[in-house]
Amino acid sequence: MLLDELKNEIEKKNAIFGSRETIKYLKNNKVKLIVVASNCPENIRNEIEEHSKMAGIKLERYQGTATQLGTFCGKPFPISTVSVKK
Repeated sequence: MLLDELKNEIEKKNAIFGSRETIKYLKNNKVKLIVVASNCPENIRNEIEEHSKMAGIKLERYQGTATQLGTFCGKPFPISTVSVKK
């Protein structure tokens, strides 16, 4: 279900790719869902988890690597995080 929802949001161009952009939008409370790759660096994952808990935003862990998440998103590069705009 999560992957279907994420795919739909990507197709609607309602997704934000990358940890820096995710953190920026997260701090401004402009996301409703965050997906983090299994091999996302720990310091980045911890920062995202902390901000998402404070904001009450759903955070999901993608079982695959950043490379696999990038492929799933249709990008030719690794993506550690994907978030969906409100």
